[in-house]
Amino acid sequence: MKHIIILGDGMADWPVKSLGNKTLLQYAKTPYMDKLACMGRNGRLITVAEGFHPGSEVANMSVLGYDLPKVYEGRGPLEAASIGVDLQPGEIAMRCNLICVEGEILKNHSSGHISTEEADVLIKYLQENLGDDRVRFHTGVQYRHLLVIKGGNKELDCTPPHDVPLKPFRPLMVKPLVPEAQETADLINDLILKSQELLKNHPLNLKRIAEGKDPANSIWPWSPGYRPQMPTFSETFPQVKRGAVISAVDLINGIGYYAGLRRIAVEGATGLYNTNYENKVAAALEALKTDDFVYLHIEASDEAGHEGDIDLKLLTIENLDKRAVGPIYEAVKDWDEPVAIAVLPDHPTPCELRTHTSEPVPFFIWYPGIEPDEVQTFDEVAACNGSYGLLKEDEFIKAFMNFTLTADYTDSHRLEIMRK
Repeated sequence: MKHIIILGDGMADWPVKSLGNKTLLQYAKTPYMDKLACMGRNGRLITVAEGFHPGSEVANMSVLGYDLPKVYEGRGPLEAASIGVDLQPGEIAMRCNLICVEGEILKNHSSGHISTEEADVLIKYLQENLGDDRVRFHTGVQYRHLLVIKGGNKELDCTPPHDVPLKPFRPLMVKPLVPEAQETADLINDLILKSQELLKNHPLNLKRIAEGKDPANSIWPWSPGYRPQMPTFSETFPQVKRGAVISAVDLINGIGYYAGLRRIAVEGATGLYNTNYENKVAAALEALKTDDFVYLHIEASDEAGHEGDIDLKLLTIENLDKRAVGPIYEAVKDWDEPVAIAVLPDHPTPCELRTHTSEPVPFFIWYPGIEPDEVQTFDEVAACNGSYGLLKEDEFIKAFMNFTLTADYTDSHRLEIMRK
């Protein structure tokens, strides 16, 4: 039995008045996800452990069954691993967004979704002017970059910039959680203000402004941590001899690195609505031929939720269904070696709120021969009646990885299920 998780980042949402008080999953046309939910078993999963912020790193690590209180070190170290930065003892890594500040307001967390090529110019410029033996800037992807501080203290109160669009930025700057972290907090805040002076008149930003685009005129470091100590996925599930992760997001690839999953880079993967679904699906299917487990992560719905764009988020959900879930199911349903499929979000990103929340997310698990429950559609409401109930911690991943085929599973039974 092979396994694939298809994760639609931020896909869950709240009821929307303009959609007849339906959630976007209820309203969207998702025939394949509905079909597999009907043929499989459903439930809800708590992906945000008590006391943790509903970040994508927390939620995706929870989906994979990691014990957050034991292994969590923030998203900075995960993104460091993804781009090949080997953290040394005593170094903290932080996600370093390139953001757009307008006056005193944090306009957006992504500088209008600046390209990686443009961002690389600015990050190298910051390294030349602000970097030294203690402070290093590293280019990541699009607006997501890395700040490494030697001898830094991670006990900091940092605000994720996507949580505070259109808020004054100064009250949200870094604060120490313990007196020993004051020096680190002061250093980071000084870097923020100096970056604004350096970037405001940079030729690349002047060009973006002339083109009607948001400038990338400030850094925003957050989510600090040291190198995490995480068991690999194969150590937890010995039946997985080889596994892969497919994502356009450094954070997810960093989780995959520490989980012992090989990273598969896909041409045209953007993390946005225009990501290359077809190349991602092709890569996932090719990986399933040699690997026991594939984690296919698609970011588009989360970014649409952060933009508060209902129509765009509906499009991303429908694209996930017809351009990822459907083609994967159609491809693997007739394989000699059966493939188990799970689909779920990592957390809600309600368009109304434009940031993450910690409500449980719906999921389904399907594999040939599974005994279906009574759920007929895939959405937040229908999942409440699923036979798995409400799961937490590692209960979902154990349910997905540790089942066995039913005793009466035969080729004829399989064909009967496929015809439904």
